[in-house]
Amino acid sequence: MTTPNDTAREAERIFERFPDFIREFIYRQSWDSLRAVQIAAARTLFENDHHLLLTSSTASGKTEAAFFPILADLWADPPSSIGALYVAPLKSLINDQFSRMEELLDESGIAVTHWHGDVAASHKRKLLEKPRGILQITPESLESMLMNRSNDIVRLFSDLRYIVVDEIHTLTGSDRGNQIICQLTRLARLIGHEPRRIGLSATVGDAALAATWLAGGSSIPVDVPVLAEGKVRWRLGMEHFYIQNPKANQTQEAKLTPTKAGERAEQGEAKSPDAVARLDAGYEYMYDCVRDCKSLVFSNSREETEYLTATFRQIAAARGEPDIFLIHHGNLSAAIREEAELKMKQEEQNVVTCATVTMELGIDIGRLERVLQSQSPHSVSSFLQRLGRSGRRGQPPEMMMVFREEEPLPNAPLPQLIPWELLRAIAIVQLYIEERFIEPPNIRRMPMSLLFHQTLSMLASSGELTPKRLAERILTLPPFTEVDREDYRALIVSMVQQEYIEMTEEKGLIVGLRGEQLIKSFKFYAVFKDSEDYTVRCGSDEIGTITTPPPVGDRFALAGRVWEVEELDIPRKLIYVKGVLGKMEVSWPGDYGEIHTKILERMKRVLEEDTVYPYLKENARERLENARHVARNTGMLQHSLVHLGGYSWCLFPWLGTRSFRTCRKYLKRYATELGVSSIEYEGCQFITFKMSETDPSSWLSRLADKVRREGIEPLRLVENGEIPVFEKYDDCIPVELLRRAYATDRLRADELTSRILFWENEE
Repeated sequence: MTTPNDTAREAERIFERFPDFIREFIYRQSWDSLRAVQIAAARTLFENDHHLLLTSSTASGKTEAAFFPILADLWADPPSSIGALYVAPLKSLINDQFSRMEELLDESGIAVTHWHGDVAASHKRKLLEKPRGILQITPESLESMLMNRSNDIVRLFSDLRYIVVDEIHTLTGSDRGNQIICQLTRLARLIGHEPRRIGLSATVGDAALAATWLAGGSSIPVDVPVLAEGKVRWRLGMEHFYIQNPKANQTQEAKLTPTKAGERAEQGEAKSPDAVARLDAGYEYMYDCVRDCKSLVFSNSREETEYLTATFRQIAAARGEPDIFLIHHGNLSAAIREEAELKMKQEEQNVVTCATVTMELGIDIGRLERVLQSQSPHSVSSFLQRLGRSGRRGQPPEMMMVFREEEPLPNAPLPQLIPWELLRAIAIVQLYIEERFIEPPNIRRMPMSLLFHQTLSMLASSGELTPKRLAERILTLPPFTEVDREDYRALIVSMVQQEYIEMTEEKGLIVGLRGEQLIKSFKFYAVFKDSEDYTVRCGSDEIGTITTPPPVGDRFALAGRVWEVEELDIPRKLIYVKGVLGKMEVSWPGDYGEIHTKILERMKRVLEEDTVYPYLKENARERLENARHVARNTGMLQHSLVHLGGYSWCLFPWLGTRSFRTCRKYLKRYATELGVSSIEYEGCQFITFKMSETDPSSWLSRLADKVRREGIEPLRLVENGEIPVFEKYDDCIPVELLRRAYATDRLRADELTSRILFWENEE
């Protein structure tokens, strides 16, 4: 058993191995001792040659933990090329991540180079002339380097020792993450050795799966230190409002309840706003939550972020208070995003930034007092990331969640009487408190869009390859090991037919004419889908981008303000505007992610149990009690299939996104045989349909019998005319391959089968 004395001696031993400039940095930070994550990282990086996966809470010092040993090595034995590669999913992470260690890096004499689309060519040229130190890069810029500088890779990276991949929870299971693993494998093959990989994340749901992903294409084992976590203390609150309800009792005090993960919450003191709701009780409550403290306000979409920012500014103007509201999302110009990041860092600035997922990752924004969440996050991982943005420097994290919904009419259908967003938020919090559950990554077995992309990238960097040699290089990349060789052959044939690649007289493959058009654009380097957006300008200022250009004279919202179109330059995709007063809604296409089955199952338990969650405020407690009363009286907790009246029925599967999707497609595919019609659904919460059957038990038994006899074959659920295009290059893939990829990676039969057989035995 490890004692405190053993830990202290281990910390001292590690500390003594750091060079003087690192020790002095630690002294200046006034750290009493090295943190557990720093000891664990140093133990692996100093004492063996394994890869390393560091998973610990936000602001626990993971960046320093990884880079102290790396800097010690690069300082003691300077590499003859770039010695360490830091790969991050956001440019802002690259620009900002080492700011805390800037002084340390200056003292070390180890060069640090940023490399992404916004970095000047002169800055990059210095590294190309003299490759050294640490290179911070995005996946897109690394792709460009592998494609366009393939002959220079060995000179640049011959002595590469470490590759740090940050925020890996955003990457595992995605095309972008798999692109990185392809890049690291290709890089190792070119330089003839495998640099050590270090993955960093605060919210990894399945450490074993994440470690397997990190080591993809490598023969080196991965160390995953298990760090003892103390009890986590939060200040958490949830409140609920009906939209435009004039009842005075909707406007309550904006207070938070201290909560320890795994324990009951204690009652917290109140922060009492003095304003009376004049516009919208929910929005004014949210305004009062953040008006006196530096805060982040998270929404689940760019539309909601825009509307919230404009609403807060409107409330401030109505009250005669200063406009302290900033905005941050992916469709805004770099200048507007950087302004928000800079002002959040300044200690004296009391500002509020409304943001989407772009502020969820580890950009250093200094001392943040509170996080406000509009509606529920979609995942436990997202909740923890957002909560972890606050409470740094010794203070507990603070989050207030606020829910707004239309008040249901007395005769509303049953599903509309349930506050699904509130239930999901409670379920997410309880899953982490009770089980420390975080969603595992979804592993994709047929990433066809990425396969298309990497095929073109490989041919662009390698030149002519025989089909056999190309297949050997591509199908041995980790994301494609489960792709059938015949499927890849079908893709290659299709790419030749569409002139993305070309077969030479010697039967070799090269990039074709249409392929050349793709790879010439800088947009090719990104594997995520990008829309053909129009850039919005007001005078010399770039505001951001929108998807569809409005006519001259029309108005639209962007950056939390309203703009009137003065001129359109369609060929150059430019919109010239002037600012006007007002508030409008805006819309972007988007996909809001998947929800895990455990969340839906826990939502059901929230309705079943009598627990009074201490973080619920008065309106939220009342709304939950009403929902529990409805759920118990309607039988929706005892029976999955509930009669809504007449021929209308409602099915509550309590399944996550993939299994729910499979369920609704199964009902649609066999609607005639099962005697159902007019199938409708919302999210992954319920499915309504019409049927003449009057005995739900009989119908569920017939459904179970059919599944027992025939099973559920996902490919048969993809309709003949369905072309499931989701990823960037899906429209370049043969339809049959797309259908199989959809069935393999977006449908899930096992959970649905178990659930249907369970329904048969409901009492």
